[in-house]
Amino acid sequence: MSETYVFVINSLLPGGAERSLIELLPRLMKTDVRPIVYCLYRPEISIEDEARSLGLDVRHLDATRFVGRVRELRRAIKAEAPSLIHTTLFDSDMVGRLATIGTGVPVVTTLANATYDDDRIRGDANLNPRKVAIVKLLDGFTGRHLTTHFHAVSHAVKASSVAALKLRADDVTVVHRGRDPERLGRRTGERREMVRRKLGIEEGEKLVLTVGRQEHQKGQQFLVQAMASLVDDHPAARLAIAGRPGSATPVLEGLVEELALQDRVMFLGHRSDVADLLVGADVFVFPSLWEGLGGALIEALALEVPIVASDLAALREVVEPGVNGFLVPAGDAQALATGISQALAASTNEERLVTSNRARFEANFELDDCADRMIELLSKVSR
Repeated sequence: MSETYVFVINSLLPGGAERSLIELLPRLMKTDVRPIVYCLYRPEISIEDEARSLGLDVRHLDATRFVGRVRELRRAIKAEAPSLIHTTLFDSDMVGRLATIGTGVPVVTTLANATYDDDRIRGDANLNPRKVAIVKLLDGFTGRHLTTHFHAVSHAVKASSVAALKLRADDVTVVHRGRDPERLGRRTGERREMVRRKLGIEEGEKLVLTVGRQEHQKGQQFLVQAMASLVDDHPAARLAIAGRPGSATPVLEGLVEELALQDRVMFLGHRSDVADLLVGADVFVFPSLWEGLGGALIEALALEVPIVASDLAALREVVEPGVNGFLVPAGDAQALATGISQALAASTNEERLVTSNRARFEANFELDDCADRMIELLSKVSR
């Protein structure tokens, strides 16, 4: 292969940024580019085995301290002589940008979230505003001076990042993330029955599904509260929360016990069969308080599931209210309950799902089209 690109990412946790990377790189390899992925951390749960099964060269930085990681990556850059460095997520952005100083290797950073929005900083008790301010200064300075170009996963993320980090708008290109329709498969009655049987969903019950790690950002506490409001009108509705445990897990478990929802809420943990779960669901709910785009939301489009999501600028790029989903104010449990009721009524209209959700996916979020645009961007920036 004639060129090498180095991709630096915190880890290959089963998240949206990580999934997007390992779906992009096999397409990149077909263009005569050799990608090497460097991870900073080794999480217990990851999609690293899947990445290697796709033929990806995944490596780890052995150093455990920041300066050591920068030095180790810098040595790797000198040894591999890549045409491009791509970074994703803050820790990797810092390591990747500093490691390339003086090497002449261009750096592209993916902006994956509206990280510095005021609503996020004020609303998350786990964040220290002073630390966020320092991180923002570092991110902005190294972004403006050590980064060649930026990729934003949505127009909303671009607008947020340009304002917060004082970037030049011309230095940021928007390319939506895509998903592979072949990996996801299609919605069929047989597949749906199989999934529901495995989950113990009985005939006549309605399955409400959400997918995402159990963190404050994902707003799942409001979804649990919404389920309590649905008891009278939808006594057969059950909620499944798929995603690895996190800092919000004790809050969610406490709410389930407090609201006596033990028989109506299932914690599924990390799942490798999210596509199957979506086929088995009657409604997919995405109650995030802030987002970059929402990979699981795109997968719900592809698999023709009625959608209820937070009314965020980024999510409006995926969901068209009243056409292929319902948008409700973020952090509003009662609004979520109303939206879920509306979506449950819509879930019986199979024709509407096929013509709206799937059509929007095919027009905007199919992997091949999104990957082609991303590969074109990387090629333009590479030396």
